[in-house]
This record gives sequence, C-alpha cells and structure tokens, in this order.
Amino acid sequence: MRSDTEKFTGHIAGLGTTSGVRIVIGMWESSPLGAFTDVMVQSREGTRTLLAPSQAVADYVSSTYTFDLVRVVPLTVSMDTERIALDAGPLSLRAEFGERTALGKVLGALPRAIATHPKWLTLVNPIARILFRGVRTAGSTGDGKREYYGVTDARSITSVAATWAGDPLGKLAAVKPRVQFGFSSAPKSPQVVDVTTTIIHADEPDSAVSARVPRDLL
Repeated sequence: MRSDTEKFTGHIAGLGTTSGVRIVIGMWESSPLGAFTDVMVQSREGTRTLLAPSQAVADYVSSTYTFDLVRVVPLTVSMDTERIALDAGPLSLRAEFGERTALGKVLGALPRAIATHPKWLTLVNPIARILFRGVRTAGSTGDGKREYYGVTDARSITSVAATWAGDPLGKLAAVKPRVQFGFSSAPKSPQVVDVTTTIIHADEPDSAVSARVPRDLL
C-alpha cells in the first residue's frame, strides 16, 4: 500500500574520467525540496562522496542513497543543450554534449505519462538490466522506499574538463566500474538524460539492496 509519493523532475549527467573518478550530477528543476543540484562522486578506490548545496538536501539524499562522506558546499551550475558548467566545493567541471543517443530517440517517442509511470518502469526493469549492466529502472532505496527512474531523453557527453581540489581528473572515460550509491548505476557510456524520478514511501518497505564498497578517502 502506498502512503506517500514524491517526484523529482530534471536531468542526470553521468560520466567517468581517466583518473578513475566517476561523477553523477542531479539537476532537479522540480522536487519536494524545490529546484536544486547535487553531485555524487566515487573515487578510484571506491569512496562515495555527496556534495550538496544545503543541509536539507544533504539529509534527504544521504537518507536515500549511501555515502562515505557528505559535504555541504557552495554549488553553482548552468546547463543548456550543448554543455554543463558546475562548481561544487572541491569539484570544478565543464562538459560538452553530443548528439541525441539511439536510446534517447526511442524513449522520446514514448508518451511521457507512460515512460515515467512506475508500472511501466517495473515492467521494463528486467530488460534494462540485460541491455545496460548495472542500470535499473525500479528498485529499493537505502531506507526502504521504492524508487523508479523514468528517462525520457538522452544525449551523449563528448568531453570533460574537471578538477578536484585543483588537481585534474583526466579525460572523459566510461563509468567503469559502475557507481554504487544505490540500487542503480549510471549507464556505462557518459551521457545526460531527462528523467522523472518517483519515490514511493511504502507502509511495508522492501529491504534495501546493499553493496560492499571500499571506504578509502577521495
């Protein structure tokens, strides 16, 4: 039985770097917390760090996903159809977008109401698991809520220039190994997607899917 439902609508950018650092940026235009951006970073050694613009965002995101470090930092971001520019505490990032992906074209043909509906996302979850290793469209969060990722468009990321505390993170690379903040990873190919995330608070929540990750500092 569903007792509460929350929707987050916006964009998620996921990419890797040749330094081994992988980055997932959530840019939410509409959410129960208002508009905000948060950044999840996983180091080569496995440390998972959340960069959040406020304590409220940090508390919410860290209750839903798993991190080794949580930092509230000054955060600014701008994005258009061609690029993203982000500064979040120790992280500075500039990335360029490419063409709409084949998956983006397919998803763009679906009515949004279907593409983002939890029943549809539960149905296609087994297919997503086969086609995109580590990617899930439905699952359980760290605190037992049900979460659904409804992607409606996707563009490739073609280049990145990023630094952490002033140190270059290298060139663009695949998201490999997969990130382990929650039950689903970002796709292996660097890309930015349009997405509606639906979170359902259940009266009898499912158990969270946990992942063992080294806890070395970034």
